[in-house]
Amino acid sequence: MPTFPYKFIAIEGNIGTGKTTLCRRLQADFEADLILEQFTDNPFLPFFYKEPERYGFPVELFFMTERYKQLSSFFAEPNIFNPQIFSDYFFIKTLLFAGNNLNEEEYRLFHRLFSILNKEIPQPDIIFYLHRPIENLMANITKRARGMEVTIQPDYLLNIQNAYMDYFKNIVDFPVVILELSNMDFVDNKQDYALILEYMQQTYPPGLTHVGLKVG
Repeated sequence: MPTFPYKFIAIEGNIGTGKTTLCRRLQADFEADLILEQFTDNPFLPFFYKEPERYGFPVELFFMTERYKQLSSFFAEPNIFNPQIFSDYFFIKTLLFAGNNLNEEEYRLFHRLFSILNKEIPQPDIIFYLHRPIENLMANITKRARGMEVTIQPDYLLNIQNAYMDYFKNIVDFPVVILELSNMDFVDNKQDYALILEYMQQTYPPGLTHVGLKVG
């Protein structure tokens, strides 16, 4: 089976795109190291979905410290015998969500804290952003039926998507590849999964690249 030209690959996407599912499948198929965000451990998250203005700062601060702890611990003792790493997030995600969920004063303080921690976290070699229409994301969120996500609205998902896109436009140091998935099913459809693999095993120039995936 072909290998990947990049070592540290981050699979990103909006809520409900399937990034964690894809990472798990890639790890199983290629026996890679895996970094998965432990979002269910955030004790403030259920409260945030009910009262976002009140709980935005503690929920984002908890996410940031947990991501920092996880990534710094992982890269402090890298597995030199395994050249492949898949992650379902990258650390900058912390700042993107905070910018959407915090008021101006909270975000200013949060950004100062983030800037200190971010200096110690390695950037991914490449980011693959899984893009799906908002209606598809809502359908996936409904299907997986996580109780704390039932209040998520389309506007919130659109704001998150826009935050990612605005940030990606400014990346010049490494490749960011937006995979337009539409309603592709890489879980049950082998053809869809094979097509995603085909694009993930290519090389890309630094900066932003859009890829529209079509089978056949």
